[in-house]
Amino acid sequence: MTNTLRQKVKVLPGGVIEIRSPELIPGIAAEVIVLMETSEAESARAARVRELADLFKTTPALPEAHTIREDEISAEIAA
Repeated sequence: MTNTLRQKVKVLPGGVIEIRSPELIPGIAAEVIVLMETSEAESARAARVRELADLFKTTPALPEAHTIREDEISAEIAA
């Protein structure tokens, strides 16, 4: 039989999570699933990161990307 225990906790420094409950019997096996709440700002940031990663994947396949020379890249970086 499986019992569930749900608690909201704060993550401590180092990513440590502590759960204390009289229902937790010493020596018993437990499976822990961590569901993290995110704010709208974090969700928007994650979406932008995914979009940027997709852009980095697709850009090299563009025909224009094959005409760029190493010296042009170096000059752009220097600028």
